[in-house]
Amino acid sequence: MNSLEINALGDSPATCAMLADLLIETVAAGGSVSFMHPLSPDAARDFWGQSLAAAARGERVVLGAWAGEVLVGTVTLMLDFPPNQPHRAEIAKLMTRLDHRGKGIATRLMSAAEELAVGRGKTLLALDTAREEGAAALYEKLGFTLTGEIPDFALKPRGGLTGTLIYWKRIGQTP
Repeated sequence: MNSLEINALGDSPATCAMLADLLIETVAAGGSVSFMHPLSPDAARDFWGQSLAAAARGERVVLGAWAGEVLVGTVTLMLDFPPNQPHRAEIAKLMTRLDHRGKGIATRLMSAAEELAVGRGKTLLALDTAREEGAAALYEKLGFTLTGEIPDFALKPRGGLTGTLIYWKRIGQTP
C-alpha cells in the first residue's frame, strides 16, 4: 500500500471519533484489546480521549495510518515508565481496519513506532498479545522474542478466557 501515510495523532473530536470506530470494529471482530463486545461508542470515545490527552502530555504517542482521508490503522507507543525504566517503551493497541488487513499496514505502523522509540533513546520494546487470534506471527516476523505465556489472562471480547503472550525486542543502541 504505497499511498499510506503514518503520523502522530492529535487530540481532536474527529480523530477521536475515527479511532473509536476502529476500536469498536476491532472488538466486534474478536480483537482482544482490553474491551468487551458490544463496546459502546461513548466508552470507545472516552478511552481515546484519555489516550490522546496522555499523548498531549508526552506519556505516549498514538500513531495513525491513513489511506487518503480514512484512518485504517493505529498503534500506541507507551513512554511513561518509572525512573528505573527510562530505557524502555511498550507497544499497545495495534489495530487495522478489517477491510485493510493483509496489506502491510500493521508492519508499517510497528516500524514507525520502533523508529520513534529509537529516536527517543529507547533500547527495549515490550508488548503482549492474545494467545488466540492475536498477532504473535506478526511480532515474531518483526524480530520480537517470546518470553512466555500467562494462561487465562483476560476475557475474549465475546467471553471466555484467553492467555496472553509476552514479547520483547532490543532496539537502537543497547546501554
